[in-house]
Amino acid sequence: MKNLQTKLEHRHLRLKRTRAKLHGTAQVPRLSINISLRHVSAQLIDDDLHHTIAYSTSIGNKKLSGNLTKKSQLIGQNIADKALKNNIKQVVFDRGYKIYHGRVKELAEAARAKGLEF
Repeated sequence: MKNLQTKLEHRHLRLKRTRAKLHGTAQVPRLSINISLRHVSAQLIDDDLHHTIAYSTSIGNKKLSGNLTKKSQLIGQNIADKALKNNIKQVVFDRGYKIYHGRVKELAEAARAKGLEF
């Protein structure tokens, strides 16, 4: 039980360390991602107003099937389309406590391919 508690504490410290350096505004929002064991979600956040500008998730979406890597790519493309629709071309990428590797990297590269700048 102590190992689990230590693991969660370290995860929380990584999250705080990452978030301390990031701040989103209305012109350059923060692209926050969450990847669980089954689903992927991303949202554009204006930290000044504490307001979500746009979001995309694989929960309840029948079109998004396949493995998590494929879902990450589709969510990255979808959130980029929504950002460009709101005239947002540049974002601050918030990976949370996750390492920029695998699914996180696929989501970011798909969003960049659609035209978002990090």
